[in-house]
Amino acid sequence: MCFVREVTVGTRSETRDRIVRAATDLLAEGGRTAVSTRAVAAAAGVQAPTIYRQFGDMGGLLREVASFGFSTYLRDKTMRQRDDDPVQDLRRGWDAHVGFGLANPALYSLMYGEPRPGASSPAVVAAADVLAGLIRRIAEAGRLRVGEERAAHLVHAAGSGTTLALIALPEGRRDPMLSDMAREAVIAAITTDAPAPATPGPVGAAVALRAVLPQTSALTTRERALLQEWLDRIAGA
Repeated sequence: MCFVREVTVGTRSETRDRIVRAATDLLAEGGRTAVSTRAVAAAAGVQAPTIYRQFGDMGGLLREVASFGFSTYLRDKTMRQRDDDPVQDLRRGWDAHVGFGLANPALYSLMYGEPRPGASSPAVVAAADVLAGLIRRIAEAGRLRVGEERAAHLVHAAGSGTTLALIALPEGRRDPMLSDMAREAVIAAITTDAPAPATPGPVGAAVALRAVLPQTSALTTRERALLQEWLDRIAGA
């Protein structure tokens, strides 16, 4: 029987951070099955009960690992320079997302492979906010042909589905064009080729006005909410 001496030097946050980093390394090296209580405790230099005191259970630890492992990707994604063309920005975001998944298959599968309604990790929520920002820029440019929420859901579904499908294939069998074809199909479905004309259709006009509505101060709060409801109804028609 092996006993692990718990390292008591350092603050509670340092202990928590050490456990998360140990679990992250184990996940990258051996996949989900490698992240056991015993293995994490040994790698972090703590006793098993410490893990449960810090995270509640292994599920709590794995959610923290997902947030920690995804933070670098989010930082790079939010800090990179914007493209003048918002649609091209969306392309770059898609490619970065798929690239992250293929480079970190165990982490990506942990984040997106077992979806639970209403229970997304903070990292996934933050990534969704970044995507919403990309979609908003396209709407503000008058190039979105569907509502923002529908567009974001479609991009997310297609992007995560494509990434998981590629992860499931042996590297030698992955078609490098699959992601590009999926990306362009989605972009064609939600965007126009050029900014909306002076007299766009009702859906395009509603989407564009909905995107810039927060910038106006001519309406009261109640008026803005009512107009937003009308525009959402038109855009979703």
